Amino acid sequence: MGYLLLLLATLAWSFVGVLVKTASTMVDSSIISFARFFFGVIFLGIYLLIKDRKIRLRTAFLWIWIGAAGKAVNYIFENIALSIGFSYGNILVQPVQTVVLLFTARLLLKEEISARGWVASALCVLGVLIIGWNGLPLGELLDGNGLTTLLYMLAGIGAAVHVWSQRVLVTSMDAGSMNFSVFLWSSLITALPIPVQSEGFTGPITFGAWGALIVLGIITGLSFLSLAEAIKRVPFAIVAIVGNCSVFFTILWSYLFFHEPITEYIISGTLVFVAGFLILNLKLPSRAAKKESSLAT
Repeated sequence: MGYLLLLLATLAWSFVGVLVKTASTMVDSSIISFARFFFGVIFLGIYLLIKDRKIRLRTAFLWIWIGAAGKAVNYIFENIALSIGFSYGNILVQPVQTVVLLFTARLLLKEEISARGWVASALCVLGVLIIGWNGLPLGELLDGNGLTTLLYMLAGIGAAVHVWSQRVLVTSMDAGSMNFSVFLWSSLITALPIPVQSEGFTGPITFGAWGALIVLGIITGLSFLSLAEAIKRVPFAIVAIVGNCSVFFTILWSYLFFHEPITEYIISGTLVFVAGFLILNLKLPSRAAKKESSLAT
């Protein structure tokens, strides 16, 4: 069951780019950001009512609001970038998030960054730069890819803030109540600019676009719970490997559904930052463990 939940969460995240791109044929990025939270809260609330027969909405924790703001920033900039760029572009969010988390842990918690952490950070940054560059001349880079890369970097910073809030809040509340509260307030934050900023429906109203918005909400509401349950049942090494495979699925779907150009730079950059993830997350045997193993044999 744990492996199935992990696979479902991984596949769900890999479809985000395709779903946002599909929804953008009907509504603008502001509506998409709001809808991801709105439908997510609905499905998460239904899940909590079935599971616990009640919903706990938390407002008194400062980190609830910090997490809501961070996740709102994450979705707002990610959806803008996906609407104007390729559907695989959001693979940049995760490496940016990883680097931000490492350096904020160093600055705020005074945690030492190990040699492995520095190598992982360097690979993540290098992978982002390769993908952002994509072999383009400087003029084209500044006109197009540079803007979307900047937007994904801002989205990654917002995602890192949300992760920090989760780390703080998980010690004082269950994951369901935490995510419901954060996503509800995130929906309100993303709803505020809609009356003055949003263009509303920008294209034909289709079942496919509505379906994409609803599925995005399901992913927002339930994928984090699926991952949390999977972590309890599956070795962390498997979680790290399978979870990071979502970026490869994202690239595959973008090619299959939209025939977007996947260059050698995109593949190379992805391999580089995934290597950084694996170096950071997979624990190598210590020297002591290796010595004990050799003595045992």
